[in-house]
Amino acid sequence: MGFLLKLAFWLTVVFMLLPADKPSTSQIKAGEAISAAGAAMSDMRQFCARQKEACAVGSLAAAELGQRAQSGAKRLFDLLSDRLGPNETGTVTAKPSSRPGHPSQHTLTPGDLTPAWRGAEKRPPA
Repeated sequence: MGFLLKLAFWLTVVFMLLPADKPSTSQIKAGEAISAAGAAMSDMRQFCARQKEACAVGSLAAAELGQRAQSGAKRLFDLLSDRLGPNETGTVTAKPSSRPGHPSQHTLTPGDLTPAWRGAEKRPPA
């Protein structure tokens, strides 16, 4: 819950500091806005100490909202997966060919499968 409050606070500060399309008629300066936002944030920090029951209910509501958002995202993912294509990658399994003129792909000899020489073996000191 505290994370959401901090996020909302900082997004509000950022949006207030962004330039507007039209010139503003209010006379609020950026320093005053930041000071007021800081005072509001310090007041929000004390909210749970003053209103324990409201904070607990808000925490439960935020948890429920998070679960619903997760469920909705899963439904959306499943819907898009069903609409856009199958879940399988479509890999082709190799089948040995029994047609004449198409030799097997397994043509390596046992000598081809042995590992390459990697140098002399280390001998223990005498």
